[in-house]
Amino acid sequence: MNKQKNLLQINSDKMGEGSPELGQTLMGNYLKLILQEEILPSFIVFYNSGVKLTVEGSPLIETLKNIEKKGVKLLSCKTCLNHFNLLDKMSVGMAGTMIDIIALQKEATKVITL
Repeated sequence: MNKQKNLLQINSDKMGEGSPELGQTLMGNYLKLILQEEILPSFIVFYNSGVKLTVEGSPLIETLKNIEKKGVKLLSCKTCLNHFNLLDKMSVGMAGTMIDIIALQKEATKVITL
């Protein structure tokens, strides 16, 4: 059994710089492929525009729900959700504070930021 507690931080609704369309495709592919991995992150934290992936209208809601069903805890930054006026549109995971994010970072064996 894996004792690692990996934290994946997603700080954008797209992956990389350049083409926004390509970046959104890459993020979707990355999250879909995570489901095929034997070892999943323990937590995924979404902040800044990354929170847009967890709300109504996101094309990745079903993917994120499937990740959550596999035991991965999903946390979206409440300040970020409020900034984008999306708090009431959350469709997966839970809202948390910066204190929650810091606590998860301290608990994590490894932190990966996309």
